[in-house]
This record gives sequence, structure tokens and C-alpha cells, in this order.
Amino acid sequence: MRTQAGYLYGGLVMEYTKPPLFIDQQIDLLMSRGMRIDNRDRAARYLSHINYYRFRAYWLPFEEKSDQTEHQFKAGTTFDDALKLYLFDRKLRLLVMEAIERVEISFRTRFAHELSLKYGSHVHLDSGLFKRSDIYHQHIESLKVEIKRSQETFIEHYRVTYDDPELPPIWAVCEVMTFGQLSMWFKNLKRRSDRNAIARIYGIDETILGSFMHHLTHIRNLSAHHSRLWNRRIVFTMTIPTLPTDLAMQFNPTAGRNIYNTFIMLGYLLKLISPGTSWVARMRHLIEEYVPDKSAAMGFPEGWRDLPLWKDGK
Repeated sequence: MRTQAGYLYGGLVMEYTKPPLFIDQQIDLLMSRGMRIDNRDRAARYLSHINYYRFRAYWLPFEEKSDQTEHQFKAGTTFDDALKLYLFDRKLRLLVMEAIERVEISFRTRFAHELSLKYGSHVHLDSGLFKRSDIYHQHIESLKVEIKRSQETFIEHYRVTYDDPELPPIWAVCEVMTFGQLSMWFKNLKRRSDRNAIARIYGIDETILGSFMHHLTHIRNLSAHHSRLWNRRIVFTMTIPTLPTDLAMQFNPTAGRNIYNTFIMLGYLLKLISPGTSWVARMRHLIEEYVPDKSAAMGFPEGWRDLPLWKDGK
């Protein structure tokens, strides 16, 4: 808990006394801890545009793990070692965002298509199709807010053309829902058969699809806010499928909260959505170019290159 004096830990207030550092002082501090910086001007340029605290996450792997050498770097560590990880992570986020965009658009399409064909254009106004009425009404109110502030052309057209019902048809409203809202609408569908109808095109069970979409909203938010993906412990994990077996065999059950299994599911879905996609190949090349010896930090198993998804993605 924060107080005016500082931070409260176990009833004791601890003052934060570290002063802000000029860029030159930041460089001096890194060098005093054993980092080799051959070009101070170049390092200063990067540190002028990349927050020292953000950058720190990428040099942590190069620090000695010892109580006696706190924040000291391993022998031979250079500024470029940390910079390479930073640049890799930036490219990784862009590649992941590209994949999520395509999966999200597909999921929106399947949600609207399957439900509208079965229940009509305004299926979302039938509360009886959803499990929890309290959650349903929260979702409806959130949807009204999204519609009210939307400036999409198709929403404007609906407003000036129709008086009733209050909300546009499902194929319009699902396009203004946030990804997180869409995921919750899906999980709140009462009938498992409806959820499976949406999931069927992906060859996986609805529970797997629901879990992954919830997980993917978290990954999307991290990526959109430029948060680190490399070597990150993911808060919201996904359920690993047991079927189909050719997919299940490619997951790493020991990856835990690392992001490797996310890549497997994204690669699998992209190959269904867009056969012939180069996404898996580009992901493999990115890993091999930047972190061939550090892929385990993301949960990549030994021998991952020989798994069918990655082998086909050469």
C-alpha cells in the first residue's frame, strides 16, 4: 500500500530514495555493473526513447544470479545483447498481433453466422439463450454503450434507417464488441450445441475454443500495450486440447505459463483460416534469427523444430 511517505510493507513505511538519472548517468551505471557499451552516443539515443525500466527486463537474463553480485552482469555482456532481445520482442508482438487479428475476425464471423442462421437477426436480444441472466444484462448494457459511441458507417446507417429494435442485428453488433466482450458472450451461451456449432469449423471442442479466446484477449492486450511477451509468465492460461491428436502432440505440457502453446494454437488456427499462410514460417525464422539459444525461456521444448507445425513452416 502506498502512503504519502512511501510504501507500506508489513506495517513499516519504506521511503523511495532513488533519484532520477540523466541518460549519461544511466549509461555509467550499466558500465559500472559490467555491461560493455562501445558506442555511448548510440546507447544514449536508445535510452532517450526506451524507458530504462522497460529496457531493464531485457538485460535481466544477463545478470549474475548471486546475492553477492546484485545487478552485476555476466562477463562479456554487451548493450547489444539486451537490445537484440528488445528488438526481437517488438517483432514478436507485431507477428502475434497479425495472427490474433485474423483469428479474431474469423471468430466474430462464425459467432454471428451460426447464431443468426439458427435464431434470426436479433438473437442477442433473446435472454433465454444465455446461461446467466445477470451477466447477460450486463453484456446488453455494455453493448448499448458501444453502439451509442460507435461511429462505424453501418451503425450510423442503422440509426437513421430503423426505429426498432433498439440494437442492430447480430452481424453488426458483434463487430463493435470488444474482443473480450465477444469471448464472454460466447461463453455465456446456454446451449453447448450452439457453442460447438461455432467451434466446429476449427476442429476443436467449444470448451477449448472458449478457453483460447479468453486467453487470447489477454495476449492481445499485452501486445497492444507493448508489454513484453518474451520470457513472460502469462496470467490467463489456456486449456490444452487432447483432440485432434495431431494438434495435441505439438503442445508442450511443461511450458506452464510461457507463451509457446499460444503459438501452437495460433499456427493451427491460421492454417485452417488461411491455408498456405506464411505465418508459422515467419515465426520460426524470427526465433532462429534472434533467440535460437533462448527459445526455452518462452516454453519451446527441445527438438521443437521437428514437430509437424514447425517442420512444415520452414
